[in-house]
Amino acid sequence: MALNRARSQVYLPAESKNNPGFRYRFKSQEGGSPGTGVWALRITSDMAGHSYTAGVKRRRILPVATGNKYCGFVILFDIERIEPIAIMPDGVIQKLRVAALSAVGAKYLAPAKPSVLGLFGSGWQAGAHLEFLCRLFNFERIKVYSPNEQHRRDFAESMSRKLDRRVDAAKSPREAVEGTDFIQAATAAWDAVFDGHWVEKGMYVASIGGSDASSKRREIDDETIRRADLYIVHSKEVARLDQSPDIWDIAQKGIMKWESIYEIQDLLGGQVAGRTRADEITVFNNNTGAGTQFAALGSVVLKKARDMGLGREIPTDWFLEDVTP
Repeated sequence: MALNRARSQVYLPAESKNNPGFRYRFKSQEGGSPGTGVWALRITSDMAGHSYTAGVKRRRILPVATGNKYCGFVILFDIERIEPIAIMPDGVIQKLRVAALSAVGAKYLAPAKPSVLGLFGSGWQAGAHLEFLCRLFNFERIKVYSPNEQHRRDFAESMSRKLDRRVDAAKSPREAVEGTDFIQAATAAWDAVFDGHWVEKGMYVASIGGSDASSKRREIDDETIRRADLYIVHSKEVARLDQSPDIWDIAQKGIMKWESIYEIQDLLGGQVAGRTRADEITVFNNNTGAGTQFAALGSVVLKKARDMGLGREIPTDWFLEDVTP
């Protein structure tokens, strides 16, 4: 058993004085379970906006904290003693939990033995996804595309060395899609990264491009979802709250009925079957995070840190009080 509160994102309705075009954003999500023994609260304090890479609009978070750093962390609370037992940075955990859930979705929705992977993105999340997916599948070929030619070439070369297998830089989005049976988008893109008309029978398509009500960001277009035989998302509740263009708006426009969009827990719990035919087009939209993921990963990190003698101890009494809150 596990419980989770849907992610929330709040923007101050005013531009930053020092960073025109950017606004302050506070994001939080939480969850926990008896199995982990903790309740996790993940928060980020961001300066959020967008920029352009090779003419392509993309999400951007500015490192404007002291020392040109970002501000994001996870607080773990002991569910028996109620007090905080750990505070840790959220960045690496964030990368791993996104890639891990994408791998879970692929396990149930991708072809049994996919041969060609078309990867969109050449950054932090793309690298993690490539590593996780290559542990699951023995791809015959891997193609990667991102709008910055040098970035995608450098990424292909570095991941080829790291994985000890060839990774090719695709020259265009179409080249990354055509001839593949597995498409994974792991980008900061604002708009769809490929044309859904290129999607063929038997393909699996995955995305991590969750938006919020202000950004309306997406990685997959209406046509991709229109052609899907099965559309799985992480959270319909978050999609409704965020008015997501690739989930909520799809239903509002009649492209796919709301009740025909399923959640990953429906798939894992057996309420809906995964891929059942070789010619199906299956789509997984890993549209949000969950506090329970940070509880699961955070509890493991805490145990390993204790075993290795890492971290700094601070007085728990700093966070406690002798009056009823």
